[in-house]
Amino acid sequence: MKTFAKVSGIAYLLIFISGFYANFAILESLIDLNSSEQTTLNIINNSIQFRQGLIGFLVMLISDIFLIWALFKITKPTQKVLSYIASIFRGLHALFFIIALAKLIEVYKITSQAINSEELQNSVIYLLSNFDKLWTIGLLFFGIHLLLLGLLAIKSSYIPKIIGFLLILAAFGYAIDGFSKLYLASYRDYKSYLETIVVLTGVIGELSFTIWLLVKGFSRKTFSV
Repeated sequence: MKTFAKVSGIAYLLIFISGFYANFAILESLIDLNSSEQTTLNIINNSIQFRQGLIGFLVMLISDIFLIWALFKITKPTQKVLSYIASIFRGLHALFFIIALAKLIEVYKITSQAINSEELQNSVIYLLSNFDKLWTIGLLFFGIHLLLLGLLAIKSSYIPKIIGFLLILAAFGYAIDGFSKLYLASYRDYKSYLETIVVLTGVIGELSFTIWLLVKGFSRKTFSV
């Protein structure tokens, strides 16, 4: 069990680092929501930076796939069926992100050796919009996973119950932002506030779980369930 905790903790840490880097440091710095022309120019002029963002997202995806397996092993002793369902929802999140990432890869391909034009700008914005929508749907599945993971933590005899409640809080954060992005027409007006909710609840819930996993995984004491 210590091995699964160690793998999960390292994978979660990699997700935090690569995800924040790829999304906030790279992608959001290149996208100008008010100008498709400027967005396309930014990507063309910073192709190496954009490619590094893609690598960051790929590391995040691979780490997430490892977590499907490792977290199932950790939570299975608590309630096997619920653990299977939680894993399925995390798998659906990974599946949607794979499809979404393909859109970003296509953006990289069409801007690598292209002259900026209106047609190119339309294609870039279309692909970026698809990426955002697909990832948002995936994150809603991820929110369900966190909700179930939180319930498993609360039911377990070895995971601190406070972590379970924090994971459930993070799940609601993803749900609020995800449904708002998909169905709220004025989402852009509240984007910064809603993203803050996701970041705060997600960091508090998932980072606390990550720290617990790392402590358990690298502790000399036996991890019993």
